[in-house]
Amino acid sequence: MWKILGADAFYVEFADVWKRRITEIVSEDDDSERFMELMKDAEVIHLMNGETEVHTFMVQLPETLSNDDIQFLADEILTVAKTAEFPFVSLKDEYEMCQVIFTAEKEPEIIGLDKKEGISAGAVFQPIIEGWGGAGRQNETFM
Repeated sequence: MWKILGADAFYVEFADVWKRRITEIVSEDDDSERFMELMKDAEVIHLMNGETEVHTFMVQLPETLSNDDIQFLADEILTVAKTAEFPFVSLKDEYEMCQVIFTAEKEPEIIGLDKKEGISAGAVFQPIIEGWGGAGRQNETFM
């Protein structure tokens, strides 16, 4: 069975279980109120690279957070990693490698329900396509 920070979890639950467990563990510290407030609006996404078998927990934070707030969150996560009696991710009680990424940057959606107006796949890739034949390219007749 998979375990996230010591709690049983199914693969599809990893992100939710990680966020719940990390807040439970940090809630025992002195700075827990600040941590809880910052993590309240965070969205956690779990990704796993099947080739390297590295789990990634991507914490998407609001763009309004300061660098100090993000550093505070990172320091708290590092403290948990150093002091926890169990790994962040384990399978059959065997340690699994993982990483935590904090980001406050949101890329505009180019398709789907939340598509940003004025942005389309063509508009995003148009500068690249134009660059193929633009100035600075090698003269094709010399090839």
